Amino acid sequence: MHLAAIPLEILVGIFIVERFLEKREKKEKRRMLMFIKSYLFRSEMLNLFIANFNALKFPAITMVKIKNATLEELKQMRKEANTIEYKSPETMEPVIMEYVKAEHVWHNFRERAITYNFEEIFQDMIYILHFVYDVKLFKDNNPDNFFIYEAEKKVLIMEKVKKVLGGGIRKFLDYAIELKEKQPDMFYDLISNYELSSQIRFPQNEDREQTKV
Repeated sequence: MHLAAIPLEILVGIFIVERFLEKREKKEKRRMLMFIKSYLFRSEMLNLFIANFNALKFPAITMVKIKNATLEELKQMRKEANTIEYKSPETMEPVIMEYVKAEHVWHNFRERAITYNFEEIFQDMIYILHFVYDVKLFKDNNPDNFFIYEAEKKVLIMEKVKKVLGGGIRKFLDYAIELKEKQPDMFYDLISNYELSSQIRFPQNEDREQTKV
């Protein structure tokens, strides 16, 4: 049958059904991605995020604050995180090295992005992997030197450092907001796990924060 012979209302109906199925499939893929993130954030990326938040000077965000925050307060934290300042270059170096240690995670996310057709995530992972390769190349030739000191000498490299590290903070807060809205129990479990791990790794920071609460 020629396409022109099909009644318009049937064509419209087919189009609507196709759009509905596409949206439902995309929604299910995002739901699966949320659970995959939960696993990776709890295990493979835990040390990375703890180190990253600990190095922050502004905004001063801790796991205690995130856990106790309302949804609106979380969104305000995310807004403030558009401008990030670290305590010192020396506190940034361990975070950079955590990104290198997590190289397999970025490959994992890249493959997931291909599977689920998430182009934005794919591009993010490629950017992070290029950053990781830059750090590894530098460390291979300068094993005793800080990468961050080299980055401070070159504007473009420093911009990449800030984009990757700052992006990690923002992605974590985006995910925390998503969980707070859609899976509050998972949010509480995840952040409680981070809070405990942070207390073990940086007890002096969390003790000060608990005193304020």
